[in-house]
Amino acid sequence: MNWKTKYNIAFKGLSEGEHKFEFQVDGRFFEHFEGSLVDNGEAEIKVTLEKRSAFLKLHIKIKGWVELVCDRCLDNYQQKIKHKTEIFVKFGEQEFEDGENVIWVLPEEHHISLAQIFYEYIMLSIPLRHVHPKNDDGKRECNKEMLKKLKDYMSFPAEEEEQQQIDPRWEALRKLGNNN
Repeated sequence: MNWKTKYNIAFKGLSEGEHKFEFQVDGRFFEHFEGSLVDNGEAEIKVTLEKRSAFLKLHIKIKGWVELVCDRCLDNYQQKIKHKTEIFVKFGEQEFEDGENVIWVLPEEHHISLAQIFYEYIMLSIPLRHVHPKNDDGKRECNKEMLKKLKDYMSFPAEEEEQQQIDPRWEALRKLGNNN
């Protein structure tokens, strides 16, 4: 059995109206996506399928956490994630440009595979800046030793800067550039 079938919804035979589904995502889920930003995490995904005669509408709610590497101290931490979206599922032999929240399915299909969609929305829920969340005191829980080492490597003594002499030819060229 393919791992993706666990994230399928069979819609043929369902009556018109709302139907609720729940899915669980864990670290094994992310292993199937090459080059993934996430290796570990857990999420609960609730899908409400609204079946109509001409289309399906999916209401998706994702809530959980993923493990990321902090951009500041390089330690792993758990980033909470939360996402809510709606997707329309339309039936047809060919796809049309209807927007980004529309999936086209062949009329003879009887299920929708949501694994890729879940993965993409989990990735979209991750903030661009990966830093430890603030604790109750309002401070980030970054690795203090690593931050100290970074600070030591980033600061240059004033004496070293004075010792670096600029070639006079380059200084002359820089002055010409400033005149224009």
